[in-house]
Amino acid sequence: MNIGDVAEKSGLPPKTIRYYEEIGLVRPLRSANGYRNFLERDVHKLAFLGRARALGFTIEDCRNLMALYEDDQRASSEVKEIAEQHLERIDNKIAELAQMRATLSHLVHACAGDHRPDCPILADLAATCPDEDLIDTTA
Repeated sequence: MNIGDVAEKSGLPPKTIRYYEEIGLVRPLRSANGYRNFLERDVHKLAFLGRARALGFTIEDCRNLMALYEDDQRASSEVKEIAEQHLERIDNKIAELAQMRATLSHLVHACAGDHRPDCPILADLAATCPDEDLIDTTA
């Protein structure tokens, strides 16, 4: 199969497939003229990688998951550990986003949004500037 066929079957763009080949996640055969020749197992790997990436796993996580998937002697605990670490990263990100949202929501509600120049949003952003003394506010 050529890269266009594989892209259609796996649901991944050719550019992503080339990238995955470049970093060694897939290794299609090469014909004498240098064209990629993908096998059905490559399509399966690419679909696997696409699903893992859609769930937010890092490239390194994907590499490890793929190695575990291909290892018949794997312990499911290794897979679970990778997934639990990723879940923890997701939970941390959700907490960060919730805090950002709460802060921004408070600032939006505090701002009158009228013709006056005073703005709590800008005041808050300026108050958290680490080099406030370096900013020329007279300009």
